[in-house]
Amino acid sequence: MTDANPREDEPHPAAIEPSRLLKACDVTRTRRSGPGGQNRNKVETAVVLAHRPTGIKAEASERRTQGENLAAALFRLRIHLAIEVRGRFSVDRGPSTLWSGRCRGGKIAVNPAHDDFPALLAEALDALAAVNDEPVEAARVLGCSTSQLVKFLKLEPEALARLNARRRALGLHSLQ
Repeated sequence: MTDANPREDEPHPAAIEPSRLLKACDVTRTRRSGPGGQNRNKVETAVVLAHRPTGIKAEASERRTQGENLAAALFRLRIHLAIEVRGRFSVDRGPSTLWSGRCRGGKIAVNPAHDDFPALLAEALDALAAVNDEPVEAARVLGCSTSQLVKFLKLEPEALARLNARRRALGLHSLQ
């Protein structure tokens, strides 16, 4: 895990506006083989992003245009950043306004394809890290139920797998 947020007032990299995040990336355009017709084999529509501050990479090549692949790669990069980078989370201050707006009556409402998802995922993982990966305490701090927090984490299987690996290393049971 990387700590790319040296200051508490900086947003998590997964929460940065995509156009601003792109400025912190090296962009490589390339061709990839596979389905998609001749355009895919003749034009550099695949996009690989490398986030310079962390070295985390993401790519997309399944779409027909470079612009669509760039958007997909940026979203994937934000997900990878949410999983890999731990930011600062203040238990005393509680959840962000973004989280509070998505959490009503103890339930978290967000589609995993929505632009807010990576930032919310990062906040949930940061909150868990701040309370030693205890989901009951993290849910309390975030203002949701424990089952809703675990259900939310299941939307991104890699995030849940990493959390469970950390919990096992601490001698705790895995979350199902």
